[in-house]
Amino acid sequence: MTKVNMALLRGVCQTPAYAAQECGFFSDRGLDVEIRVASTAWLIPDQMVRGAMDFAVMPWTRVAAASSRDEDLVLICGSGCEEAALVLRDGVELDDVHTLAVPQEGGIKDLTAAALVRSLGWEDREKLRMPSGDGAILALVGQGADAASMVEPYATALEAQGLGSVVKRTGDVWPGAPGCSLTTTQRVIDRDPGLVREVVAAFAEGAEFVERNPAEAAAIAEGYIGVHRNFIERALEHNRPSVHALSNHEAMNAILSLMMELGYIDQLPTGYADLSHLEAVLSVEKPAA
Repeated sequence: MTKVNMALLRGVCQTPAYAAQECGFFSDRGLDVEIRVASTAWLIPDQMVRGAMDFAVMPWTRVAAASSRDEDLVLICGSGCEEAALVLRDGVELDDVHTLAVPQEGGIKDLTAAALVRSLGWEDREKLRMPSGDGAILALVGQGADAASMVEPYATALEAQGLGSVVKRTGDVWPGAPGCSLTTTQRVIDRDPGLVREVVAAFAEGAEFVERNPAEAAAIAEGYIGVHRNFIERALEHNRPSVHALSNHEAMNAILSLMMELGYIDQLPTGYADLSHLEAVLSVEKPAA
């Protein structure tokens, strides 16, 4: 068995990795994957650069930003798709929003919020910058904010419990936009391309499992996310992961342009994605049933 360290977050965008681990898709390919769930996405790039993590499912925008700093993070497979949602606190109308809670700069929740602020004419609203996505959610629940940007299944869980309502999603501004994506480093690709292909193959198998078995996938994800499986299954109706998400170049270019405008990057990054391993996996004919 080949030892692999993988960093994950909590959300439906991560369900292919949860499924690959718990259904044995990694181990079937000779991979002994140790998963560590990070408290927030902005911690992961440094872990990858230091070599503490071999793979991660993390926001693609953070990989692009790292590439602009000549760090060797590389996207290798899509996962999350249109994954952020803008949630209004229960009892608050769109015209009554004065405060908007958002997490750290640079992730898809932050960027979705920035785009929606413009589309809704909220430029004069107060933005509460929280240290994490959890912080933004708690600001909404604690009535410290009128609205908050978050990912699934949290948006669905709040809505189902009458604590808030989803008014806009990433797809309303960038249809098909990728979110958290399977990532490694160029060092790992150069050292062991066969390993990368096996990880991608198992991850893609996990994504297919989620697509075909949302109820079982939700039950698996419950232990990782800490949200009841019923909410996760309902969230998957709105927000299925997609291994093809990184092929949506139109949406990605629009997001990168916004990142430049906001000063998150000073040049358009290149070479931060290598989908050749995914293409090789998808080109292999499946055996007849």
